[in-house]
Amino acid sequence: MKQNVLIIGAGGVAQVVAHKCAQNNDVLGDIHIASRTLSKCEAILESVREKGAMKQEGVLKAHAVDAMDSAAVAALIRDTGAQIVINVGTAFVNMTVLDACIETGAAYIDTAIHEDPEKICETPPWYANYEWKKRDLCAEKGVTAILGAGFDPGVVNAYARFAIDMMDEVKSIDIVDINAGNHGKYFATNFDPEINFREFTGTVYYWEDQQWKELSMFESGKAWDLPVVGPSKAYQSGHDEVHSLATNYPQADVRFWMGFGDHYINVFTVLKNLGLLSEQPVKTAEGLEVVPLKVVKACLPDPASLAPNYTGKTCIGDLVKGVKDGKDFEVFVYNVADHKDAYNEVGSQGISYTAGVPPVAAAMLVASGEWDAKTMKNVEELDPKPFFTILDRIGLPTRVQIGGLGGEDKAWNE
Repeated sequence: MKQNVLIIGAGGVAQVVAHKCAQNNDVLGDIHIASRTLSKCEAILESVREKGAMKQEGVLKAHAVDAMDSAAVAALIRDTGAQIVINVGTAFVNMTVLDACIETGAAYIDTAIHEDPEKICETPPWYANYEWKKRDLCAEKGVTAILGAGFDPGVVNAYARFAIDMMDEVKSIDIVDINAGNHGKYFATNFDPEINFREFTGTVYYWEDQQWKELSMFESGKAWDLPVVGPSKAYQSGHDEVHSLATNYPQADVRFWMGFGDHYINVFTVLKNLGLLSEQPVKTAEGLEVVPLKVVKACLPDPASLAPNYTGKTCIGDLVKGVKDGKDFEVFVYNVADHKDAYNEVGSQGISYTAGVPPVAAAMLVASGEWDAKTMKNVEELDPKPFFTILDRIGLPTRVQIGGLGGEDKAWNE
C-alpha cells in the first residue's frame, strides 16, 4: 500500500531523499518537501524532474514551513496527508518534528541525534536527553519513530546487528568512516559546517569496559586499511550511534573512527584556537552580536556546491569482534560509494548520497509494514536483512569480509 511522504529539509541530503523517493513512488506515493526557504525546495524538485526520476506519475510538491514550529509541521502533515515524515533538516528541529508526528500519527524517520543550539557534545547516552524521553508516548499512541536512519548513524547500526547475529557473543564494535574523495576546494565540510564542527569540538565519548570513557578530539588515531580506499588515518570521534549501540550492547566496547587528513586537522585547530568555532555569541567593535561558528559557516562553501567536481570513493563499515562456536570470530561489514556516480544519478556528492538513501529504504520498510514498529526504535533494534535487500537495489550494496579486514569478501547474502 502506498504511503505519502513529507521530506523536511532542503540541503544536499534532502536532494538525495527526494530523488530516491521519486524513483520509488510506486511504494511511497505522493512526495512533499518543505523547509523555511521555498525556493530551495522547488530547486530540488526541478532537479528530480530534470533527471526524470519519477517512477510513475504522481504528486511532487514544495512547501514552506518553519520546522521549529511543531504546530506548523503538524498542520502541514495533515494538509499533505503524509503518513511518513523523513526529517533531514538540521538536527536542531528533531524534537519539534517528532512532536508533530506524535500528534498526527505519522511515522517519523531521522538521520541524526537531536541537538540543542546552546549545547555541544552532551552527556551520554545522548539519546536519553531528548528522543528516548518520547519512547513511551510513541508506544502509547502506536507511532513509529525510527531514529538515526542515515548511514552513520543508521546503516552502521544495522551492520552491527547483522554481525552480532552471526555470533554467540560480541566483544567490540569499531565503526570506521573513510572519505577518500577530493572536492578540489582549499577547505570545506561535506555536510552542514555548523553541525560538522560542533561534532568535533567537544569531548569524545566512547564505551569501553562497560563504562563511558573520554578523549579529546584527535587524541587517539590509527591507520585502517579498508577495501578499495586503502590505508587511511582515522581518529576516534564522538558520534550518535555509539550512544545507542552501547545501550543495546553494553557488553561490547563501542568506538567510532573517522578519517581526517592533516590539512583538515590544521585548519580545524587554528579555527578552534582562535575561538571561531564557538557557538557562544560575541560582540564586534561595531556593537554587532555574532556567533563565530555561524560566521565561519557563512564563509565556507555550501556542501551541496561540492558535488559537481567531487571525485573518489568512500568506505564506511563495522569491524565487529566476538565469539562463535567457542572461538574468536570477527567480521567487517561495509559499503563503498563513489562521489561521481552519486552526482551523475542525483546531483549530490557521495556523503549526501550515503546519508540520503538509507532513510528512503527505511520509509519503504515502514510502508510495507516490515519496519512499522508502532513505537520508537533505533536501527539496530530492527531486522537488518530487509534493509540491506532494499539498499542493495537502490544504490548502497552491503558487503562482508569474514575473518575481519582482509578476509573472505562477499555480498552479505551469499
